[in-house]
Parts: sequence; C-alpha cells; structure tokens
Amino acid sequence: MSYTYNRTLKDVSIENADKRVRDALATAGFGILTEIDIEATMKTKLGADMAPYRILGACNPQMAFKALQAEPRVGTMLPCNVILRKVDSGTEISAIDPVASMQAIENDQLHSVAKEVRDRMRAAIDAV
Repeated sequence: MSYTYNRTLKDVSIENADKRVRDALATAGFGILTEIDIEATMKTKLGADMAPYRILGACNPQMAFKALQAEPRVGTMLPCNVILRKVDSGTEISAIDPVASMQAIENDQLHSVAKEVRDRMRAAIDAV
C-alpha cells in the first residue's frame, strides 16, 4: 500500500500549484494549519540548496473532531500533510493517505474516518 496519493502538474510553477491546491482543499473543507518551506529551512539551517519543496498541514475540522472522538491520541498524527515539490516536468503534489498512516491503530471507528478523509483528500488533489 502506498502511503501517499500523487499527482504531477506539468509545466506548472510551485507558486501556481500552491494556490490551486489551497483552493481545492478549501472547497473540500480543509484548512491549512501549518506551512513549512523546506527549501528555505534547509538553506537557513544547513546552508544547503535544494529545489522548491513545501509542506502544507491540512485539516478538515469535522473529520479531525470525529477522529479525536474515536481515538484521543490520534492528534499525534494530525494534520494531514500535503507536499508540493518542484520536479523536472512541473510540480508534484503528494498527499498523505490517512488509511495507510492509521494502520497501526486498531480502531474500526477511526479507520472509517480515515477512509472518508482519504476520499475527500483525493478528490481535492484530483480537482487541482
């Protein structure tokens, strides 16, 4: 089982992809709680150059609430990360598969929530 759902936007800049991803996630009920510019962080902390790479921490409050009700410690695995990274052909978008990330937790109610989040996340990424 793959742990991410991926899509490449051909000839699309990371800035353009970022806006499109945020809009699609918002339409699907996700907000962005965290943002990490990995490229800038690696430059600042290590002096290392790398291609543009961003992590967006996406959260659907209703789904997060359901997950926390089913499993109070699941907050250690939230929010759902979506990455945008520059590749030769454009920008790759990868979203975590919450079903894969929740496999270690034996809780059928949580797995049901994870499936719904996966479906919503995939629909958002497909809509970009």
